[in-house]
Amino acid sequence: MKRIGNLYQRIISIENLTEADHKAQKSKSKQYGVILHNKNREANILKLHKMLKEKTYKTSKYDIFKIYEPKEREVYRLPYFPDRITHHAIMNVLEPIFVSTYTADTYSCIKKRGIHLLLRKLKKALKNTSDTTYCLKLDIKKFYPSIDHEILKTLLRRKFKDNDLLWLLDEIIDSAKGLPIGNYLSQYFANFYLSYFDHWIKEEKKVKYYFRYADDIVILHNSKPYLHNIFYDIKNYLNNNLNLEIKKNYQIFPVESRGIDFVGYVFYHTHILLRKRIKKNFARKLRSNTNTKSKASYLGWLKHCNGLHLTKKLLPDEQFQRF
Repeated sequence: MKRIGNLYQRIISIENLTEADHKAQKSKSKQYGVILHNKNREANILKLHKMLKEKTYKTSKYDIFKIYEPKEREVYRLPYFPDRITHHAIMNVLEPIFVSTYTADTYSCIKKRGIHLLLRKLKKALKNTSDTTYCLKLDIKKFYPSIDHEILKTLLRRKFKDNDLLWLLDEIIDSAKGLPIGNYLSQYFANFYLSYFDHWIKEEKKVKYYFRYADDIVILHNSKPYLHNIFYDIKNYLNNNLNLEIKKNYQIFPVESRGIDFVGYVFYHTHILLRKRIKKNFARKLRSNTNTKSKASYLGWLKHCNGLHLTKKLLPDEQFQRF
C-alpha cells in the first residue's frame, strides 16, 4: 500500500485554516467560544498557523460531561479556538484519504453513506431470502474508550509518511484515553481503526453480506455453523490485532422469526418496522411537539419502513392526508 506524504503544509496553510474556521462555525455562530474567537478572528488564525508551523500546539483541556440518551456516556468537549478549528483543518485534507480506505460496507459518519443507504443495501440483500436465512449480530465492548493508541498510531503510519502530520495526530490521540466521544476527529479515527478489519472480512474471509455502522456489525448467511465459525475468527482478529473485545450479548438467529434490530429499524425479509423504543419516543414527541420541522424529522423515519399504519395512528386525519 502506497504511503502518503507532504500533507502537513496544506493542513496548516492560512487558506486551509480559514476554510476550516468557516466550516467549524456552521450552525454554531451563537456559541460563546465562536463569538469570542470572532472578536479576533484574523489574529487567531495567524496565531494558530504559527503554533502549528513551530509545533508548539497542544490540545486544550477537555470539558467532560455526561449524557444519558440514547445511553449513558461521557462526552468530551474542546474549546472552539484553537482545537476545533485544528480538527477541521486536518479533516479538510485527510477526509478523502480516510474515506478511500473504507470498504463499501461501512456507513457511520461518512458523507452520503448514512443510515438510509445502509437501510437500502440491507433491504436489497434480504431479497435474497435463501442466502440470508441467519444473522450474526454483534458489537464491540466500550469501543471508543478501548481503542489502543499505539495500534492506532501504527495503522496511521501504514497510510501516512509525513512526520509532521504524524506528530500532530499523535498529539491529539494522546490527549485523552481511547478516542474521546465528541471530538470531531474521533469518528474518523474510529472508522479508520476498523478499516483493515473490514478489508479482512471482505477480501480474506470473503463475506458477502456484511454491514458495519460504527461498532455495530451484521453478517448474513444461509448457514448457522458458518456464522459461528466466522464469529470465532472475528473475535480472534479483534482481540489479537486491535485489542478489542466483543460484547457478550452477540446473537446468531433466524431472520424470519426475530428480525434484525439494527440502526433504529427491525428488518425482515418481507418488511421493515421501526424499533419499538423509537416508536414509543416518536409517538410521545409527535403528540407533545407542535413544531412542523420536528414532526417532519420524526415522520421521515417512518417513510423508510412499513409505517403507514403507525403514521395514521399518530397523525390527525387532515395531517395524514397531506403526509
